[in-house]
Amino acid sequence: MDIILLERIEKLGSIGDVVTVKDGYARNFLLPQKKALRANDANKKVFEANRERLEKENAERRVVAEGQGKDVDGVEVVLIRASSNSGQLYGSVSVRDIVDALVAKGHDITKSQVILERPIKTIGMFDVRVALHPEVSVTVKANVARSDDEAELQSQGVDVMAQMFEDERAESEGFTEAVDPNAEPGEIPADLMDEAAENEA
Repeated sequence: MDIILLERIEKLGSIGDVVTVKDGYARNFLLPQKKALRANDANKKVFEANRERLEKENAERRVVAEGQGKDVDGVEVVLIRASSNSGQLYGSVSVRDIVDALVAKGHDITKSQVILERPIKTIGMFDVRVALHPEVSVTVKANVARSDDEAELQSQGVDVMAQMFEDERAESEGFTEAVDPNAEPGEIPADLMDEAAENEA
């Protein structure tokens, strides 16, 4: 279907562009959301008559979004979640969780503005894009941790999971016995033989 864009749509075009899209995308999303018009002669005339007003309104909305973007850009939200020892979450962090956390911090963000490629399923720091306007995007940080202390460490740039694996490895190394490099495989180390002899005596 050929449509006329009423606002800039990522990967499609800018206001006034006539583009071809799949019928379902036009009928189910672009047309009902008033982001586009069918590209017929009547609509082209309507669009040209209103182009100036549409571009002015778009510019005004962009200025508002840029102002809002300054407040939101770089904001960090902490999401405390239960996880397995390997850092896999029981469940996941969704768009709604991020929106709720931003709203709790006083930012007026809606679900449609948060762009999350896939749900977050592990502990760590994640960049999340927020599209405040078709031409204005900012990045917020989602700090997913098991406790406030962990979240604090992650804020400082510590990779909590790597640190945990490192600590576990150090602990397990503490329990391994020293290996005698000269011993034959299966041979009892000399110092143990001495100990056994002393015990018998």
